[in-house]
This record gives sequence, C-alpha cells and structure tokens, in this order.
Amino acid sequence: MSKARGRVTLPSQSGFLTETKEIMEKWGADALRDSDGTKLDQELKELDAKIYTTYFVARGHNDFAREHMDECQQMLLMSKRNLATSTELTIDFLDGYFREQVVPDYRHDPHTWWEVIDRTTGEVLPVSCWQVDTKKHLVLLEQAIPFHEYTVSFFVYAIWDPTQMYNHITNDWGDKPHEIPFDVRLPHSGRFATDYLTSWLKENPDTDVVRFTTFFYHFTLVFNEEAREKFVDWFGYGATVSIQAFEEFEAEYGYALRPEDIVDNGYYNTAFRVPTKAYLDYMDFIQRFVAKKAKELVDITHAAGKEAMMFLGDNWIGTEPYGPYFREIGMDAVVGSVGGGATLRLISDIPHVKYTEGRFLPYFFPDTFYEGNDPCVEAVENWLSARRALMRSPLDRIGYGGYLSLAYQFPKFIDYIAQVTEEFRTIYDNVKGKRPYCGLKVAVLNAWGRLRSWQTHMVAHALWYKQTYSYFGVLEALSGAAVDVSFLSFQDIRTGGIPADVDVILNVGDAGTAFSGGEEWLDPKLVTAIRQWVYGGGAFLGIGEPSAIHHQGRFFQLADVLGVDKELGYTLSTDKYFHTALSSHFITADAKDAFCFGESQHNIYALSRQTEILEYSDNEVHLAAHPYGKGRGVYISGLPYSHENTRLLMRAMYYAAHKEDAFRRWHTDNLFCEVHAYPETGKYAIVNNSNNTQSTVFYDGNGEATQVTLKPCQILWK
Repeated sequence: MSKARGRVTLPSQSGFLTETKEIMEKWGADALRDSDGTKLDQELKELDAKIYTTYFVARGHNDFAREHMDECQQMLLMSKRNLATSTELTIDFLDGYFREQVVPDYRHDPHTWWEVIDRTTGEVLPVSCWQVDTKKHLVLLEQAIPFHEYTVSFFVYAIWDPTQMYNHITNDWGDKPHEIPFDVRLPHSGRFATDYLTSWLKENPDTDVVRFTTFFYHFTLVFNEEAREKFVDWFGYGATVSIQAFEEFEAEYGYALRPEDIVDNGYYNTAFRVPTKAYLDYMDFIQRFVAKKAKELVDITHAAGKEAMMFLGDNWIGTEPYGPYFREIGMDAVVGSVGGGATLRLISDIPHVKYTEGRFLPYFFPDTFYEGNDPCVEAVENWLSARRALMRSPLDRIGYGGYLSLAYQFPKFIDYIAQVTEEFRTIYDNVKGKRPYCGLKVAVLNAWGRLRSWQTHMVAHALWYKQTYSYFGVLEALSGAAVDVSFLSFQDIRTGGIPADVDVILNVGDAGTAFSGGEEWLDPKLVTAIRQWVYGGGAFLGIGEPSAIHHQGRFFQLADVLGVDKELGYTLSTDKYFHTALSSHFITADAKDAFCFGESQHNIYALSRQTEILEYSDNEVHLAAHPYGKGRGVYISGLPYSHENTRLLMRAMYYAAHKEDAFRRWHTDNLFCEVHAYPETGKYAIVNNSNNTQSTVFYDGNGEATQVTLKPCQILWK
C-alpha cells in the first residue's frame, strides 16, 4: 500500500477492474475518470474512489444535432489567395479545407454576410461584382483587376467536432459516428443543453464530479483537405461566431462586425496579434454570454449534489479563467494539461475555484505507448520541469489521461509514476497555502495583461516553435523562480500607472506582436510613464525586440532606457564605436559556457559608452545593461529555457532592480539546484532539478553558506 493516499486521479476503462485496483494502490489514487473514447463500468464506479465523468455540453448528441442542423456551430473562414489573370475569376473557396469538417452556410444570404476582398488594395468588392455557385461551392468574380489577388471570407457550419476528429484519427476509431457540435446561443440548442444535463444527472447517480469538457465553443482548430491540422489557435475565438451572434453584437454595441474583424487577413486574431477594439469588444461579448450560460449548467450540477469541474482545453473559449467574468460561473475546479512549469502555473494560479488539477504527460495513447518506446523519458522530463512550478504554486491534484490498458503494459512506467505521486503529496503537504519567499515582484508587460496570465508566446498550448522558444523560455524560467510574477497590460499603465510594488518590468517578444506591443509604443503617455518610473529607480528588462516600432529615428522606443537599438539599415553611415564587452559583471558571474540566446536578435548596437556591453559577437550586442537616472535597463536578445538561462535572468532582474546585495538569500551556487523557502512555517527545500547527483553551496535567508550534496532529482526538506 502506498505511504499515503489521495490527490491523484487515475483514468480507467471498462473491463479493467483488477488492474485498476492494483494501480490505484500503487499510485495512491482516490479518483477515477473516463476519457474521450472510454467509459467506466459499474464495477469501477463501486470502488472506493471519487468518480469523474466526462460531459460534453455541445457535442456527442448527434440525434439532437441532426434534427437541428441549422443550429450547428459556425465559423468564419478565409479562402486561399487567388490570382486574377483576367477580369473574370473563379474561386474555389473551400480549397484547402476538410469538407467532412465544414460545409458552407447558404441558409443566410452570402451577399449579406460574406466578403470578397482585393488583397492587393484591401478594397472590399461590391456584392454586385460576384456570385455564388452553391452547387459547386464557387465564387464567380467579375470586374477583377488582372494580377490582383482576391479572397473570400465566408461562413461555414462545423459538422465535426475537431477534438473528436483528432482523437478519431489518432486512435483509428473507424466508423464511429462523427460528433456534430451545436450552438447553445440558438433556441433549441440552448434549451437542450439545460434539459439534457438535468436528466443526465438523474441517470448518473454514481458520478461525483461532472467534468465539463468544456462548455460551448472550441478553440479554433481547422483541418486541411488531408484531414491534418491546418490552423490551430488555442486562444482563438473563431469557433464562437454565428449570424445570430453578429446580430446580437450589433444590437448591443451599436456597430456591425465585419467578417474581416474575425478572419483578420488570414491571421484570425491569434494571441500574437495586437488586438483591435472590435476584437476586444467581441471577446468581451462572448465571455459574458459564456459565463451566464455556463452558470446555468453549474447551478443545475450543484442542485444535483455534484461538483462542477472545467477542463481547460477543447471547448474552453470564452471561459477565460483570468478574465473578469470567470468568478460568476461558480466552478468548483479546473483541470488542464501540464506541459511544463508555465502551463502548470497557468492552471495552479487560477482564482475563484476550490481546487485545481493537472493532467501530466504523457497521455496514455498509442503514439507514446508502443513497443520499443520508453514513456518514462517523457514522464521524467515533464515532472522535473513542472515540479519547479509546483514548489511555488502547487496544484491541488494531479492525474493522467488516456487508456490505462496501454500504460499497464509498461511496468517501469507504472513504478516511476508511483514515485511521482508520492513526491507530489509531500510537496503539497509542505507547500500548499504557504507563501514562498519572493525576492522580487516582476510584471510581464504586453497587450493582454492579466487575461493571458502564463499564456504568452504559447501556440497550440505551448508546443515548441522556432519563432517562440527564445521568448517562451522567459515564462518557463519564471514559473519556478523565487519571484512574484504578475501580468500587466499597456492599458493598465495608461489608466492606473505602474503598481507601487513592482520591482522589474519585462517586455518580451518580436516587433509588431502583442507581446512586444507594436503600435502601443506610439503612445507618448505610455512611453513617458515607463521612462519616468525607471528614471526614478525602476527596472526595465527587454528581451528580443522590446518596445519596438520604427518611429522618429528609433526602433526601440525605450532605446534610451536599454542603451541599445536595432540597426534597420538606415544608419549604416553613422559610425558605431561601442563594441567592447566587459570582462566581468554581476549579471554574467555564473556563466561558465557560451551564452545561448536561441534564435537571438541581430544588428543590435550600443548607443553610448554608458551602455555596459556584456556579450558582443558577430559585430552585434546580445546582452547589455544601462543606467537610467536612479534605475536601470537590461537587454537580452533571446532566452530559451535552460538552467543556465534561468540563472542569467535572475541575475539580470536583481541587477536591474539594484538588489544585488539580496541575491544570495535563499540561493544555491549550482545552476541545477534551487531553494524554495516558506518563512511562515520555517521550512525550506533545496531542490536538484537534474537527473544527476549535484553538489552546491547553499545560502540561507541570512546569506550563510553551507555545502550540500543532492541525489538525482532529490528534494531536501529542512
């Protein structure tokens, strides 16, 4: 029997009773769940465990959906760009889309709701210039300008839920029916959602937790003609649109949305785009509807004596756990997938719920659990990266998903997860509810602020991308660091200034993105406020292309703070003499090997001799610091996640904040080790974040040094 029991959720499936009991005992699991594609039989439900049951609000009810195909969920899509070579052009607007997922909406007049745009000029063509062939799904364009490009923005009905489609294909479900999503904004679907849940709760008395997966609108996930992902935006509102939503929006806001407000030149308003006023208004509109409608379902669940849990994925759009309306829903819990430290903090920091739960990797799917593969490799990596964040802000529960019968075939994996669950309970007992020591208060500044807490630079829920890893590493480093992290928007500064308790502001990302800020930096009020704050003693740390937009002879609008700017080719005739790196500096004191700036930025140069150049190679600056009044600016050209870069970031923040003297409080000199202290309980933990034995000098809260040796992955509690 496990030393302790609880706080662990185990996936199971019908006909797997004996094995389930065995693993429950090994892992100390106290809850059982089904997964998409599995069910729990009665014998499993009678075990001494809390029963989670997956519940789909707006999919998985095909009998109803087929009777109300006019209430299918809708999307706005944009066709490929089509080149006109004469004054007539035929556009196959479904070209490149999977026709088993979407079908055109001809119930509503395309000439009222669609747009044909000349993408060479940006002009919206008059409806008199084009016709729709509804049998062949073509737009026939007259009066085209030869060698201009044209697109069609068009409404479709979504006739296959994209998550079920992905699982269907991945797990080879054959002729299993395609689940049709429907829109609860429409009358029949809205009533069905509440009525069916009421009856379902009566029919499932053994269910303790209703795991809503999630509520109404899926993140934007569209497949191509080969049934492969074409466009996936984990934050996208593209699947929330409908003709009725557009009409209700116009009635409330006093202006009409265009299709272009959603398709956005084909960018679909990804989180990397600086949001427009129309898109922010639309998001708020959807969030209020989702909160109100979701509350109805949660109230019904509570009235039946069940808990309501929300899965942070699939149909989560509009719930926005860090938004202004989430509290109104009344959720008991949130569960989400943990890819590392940042995604763990995304879940564990969610307010207004009784508990949070993380689904750790790997999922028990055949793409990982197959003969010849070792799933422990992914499990160890996932646990070590997430564990740093657990030490700062623990989840209340952990668990796994998928087919338990697959995982059971890998005894080494089963034994390793038994160690993980035991260690998790130890961490929880020591950490939950205890505020950890924080040496700095750090604010991540971007266009989204608190709404996208722990979500910056994520694509498809934190997958690796060449264009993002050099920035996402900042979040991953911060997730387990001994700092207090908040998220601040440009609008927050305009309306309320910079919070008095902030030590360091971070601005991270490529020029033009929502995370760097783009045109936001053309606002003199914003730039002036930050300059004044830094000049008075604040700290500004820019990574990548911070404050970047070409304006008045500068690319970095806070170049005067950072001490560097980027050469755009306009000032090549101006000599640049400052290129000697300092031989030593507080920021680089722990650097033993070559710096890793990831994809890095190029053509960065120092503005004056006051700039402290800390790394100079290939005729460009990659790391620098600069005094600015009583404050400091620091520039880093990129920061992929690593133990070395986590230390570099910490030193850079302490230096920028003029807190070098406090750096060696609760500190280790070994990059692979960290200390987490909990002053109110008098406990602290020295953690080995590697899979190798590590020796380190440990500094306590007074800076007193002690030599310590840690076994691989060990946590030493004191």
